[in-house]
Amino acid sequence: MTTSNQALTTKSVLPLNRGLYYGGAWHKAALGRQIAVTNPADGSSLGEVDEATTEDINHVVDAARKAQPAWRAMAPTQRAAAVRKMAQKVRDHAEELALLDALDCGNPRSAMVGDMQVGAHLLDYFAGLATELKGETIPTAAGQLNYVLREPLGVVARIVPFNHPAMFVCAKIAAPLIAGNSVIIKPSEHTPLSALKLAELFDGLLPAGVLSIVNGQVEAGVALSEHEQIDNISLVGSIQTGKAVCRAAANTLKSTLMELGGKNAMLIFPDADLEKAAASAVHGMNFGWTAGQSCGSTSRLFVQESIYDEVLSRIVEQTNAIKMGLPEKVETEMGCVSSKPQFDKIMEYIRIGQSEGARLVAGGTQPDDPALANGYFVRPTIFADVSATMRIAREEIFGPVLSVTPWSDEQSVFAMANGLEFGLTASVWTKDLARAHNAAAKLEVGYVWINGSSAHIPGAPFGGSKQSGLGREECMEELLAFTQSKNVNVTLEP
Repeated sequence: MTTSNQALTTKSVLPLNRGLYYGGAWHKAALGRQIAVTNPADGSSLGEVDEATTEDINHVVDAARKAQPAWRAMAPTQRAAAVRKMAQKVRDHAEELALLDALDCGNPRSAMVGDMQVGAHLLDYFAGLATELKGETIPTAAGQLNYVLREPLGVVARIVPFNHPAMFVCAKIAAPLIAGNSVIIKPSEHTPLSALKLAELFDGLLPAGVLSIVNGQVEAGVALSEHEQIDNISLVGSIQTGKAVCRAAANTLKSTLMELGGKNAMLIFPDADLEKAAASAVHGMNFGWTAGQSCGSTSRLFVQESIYDEVLSRIVEQTNAIKMGLPEKVETEMGCVSSKPQFDKIMEYIRIGQSEGARLVAGGTQPDDPALANGYFVRPTIFADVSATMRIAREEIFGPVLSVTPWSDEQSVFAMANGLEFGLTASVWTKDLARAHNAAAKLEVGYVWINGSSAHIPGAPFGGSKQSGLGREECMEELLAFTQSKNVNVTLEP
């Protein structure tokens, strides 16, 4: 069971192993390279982890390939039982994992406890679908039987980002494991620690080699994408990285599953409940959850001009009330961004917004608290009077920066909302039922909230249109993506 909050310390939650986990054991990286891990809130060292290179990836894939047939041969209910044990491990150690992620990625500890519950729930959700991987029979002529089987792909590699480190490991191993695949996870090089901790917790729950956790940088990602013995490569990340992974995967024609960037629109109509809409605009930015570092954040807010000033005033007031602090403190509502490159990128976009003529009405600077002076903290930032042509309205900042734009007619607001390469999520606020459904139909995205934001429902397909992704996750469609169909045609003896 997890240690009490009072007893948890940085030392007590750090993983004991810093190597590569594959074949059911820990291994040193072949070339001895290491990646330094830094606490983004104060710049302190969290140690180093081994860096996998191409040679290591070859060993990892060999172990995964050898382990997969026995895992595939197990009854679906046996695979489900093992995955449910993994979910319970996450729940039992939720506080430890939450503190570890807070230290490593800068998200608030309290929000990371919620992440652990989400991760455990998705493990359980897919375990519950284990017996739903059913085939079908096809009507044919007398004396024949035609049927379809669902079979696992083989070995699946998944590259996960820095904004929800432990939760994404749990969420992205669930479906391919239940489908009967071996799974290789490559965490972000910026936030590798909770993945190693999970490998320690999960050790012995699965046959050796079925699950591998390997830290690495670009070379490891390329090696996974290109490897001829990997049958699927999946990514949660930027559009640019997604394109690079797809190009690398094309040489072996392996399947892909991509959840990519977002520059998501929220539309507020005059008949909306303005108090709730303003609160949802702040909530939808995920300021408190990830310091705005979320592909689903509703970072473009379009407000009808007759209610513009009132909504803007409410949003500024609520944003300024967010309590920033050290991520490991349970009372902290908003932590810091994950790394110096991320911090520098966000601050540059804030400068760009000001130079383009947008009106800075909240944030835009580091907090005044001396306790936060050594970390990558950015106050939640709001730009008003943003035109749709400005870079801050068109490019994914992936940080705590909200652009607010007034609009006059519906034709123009839908043109602005749909005018980008992104198409992940959107939110619509109105009390008019017909308007709500018409808006959902017009928005070129994969996931729409009506009178809400940010909520994910297991079983509801999540994913993007246009360049925001390929495929759907968190649902039956994700499970099927890690299988392939086989048709069997039988001629019966007379």
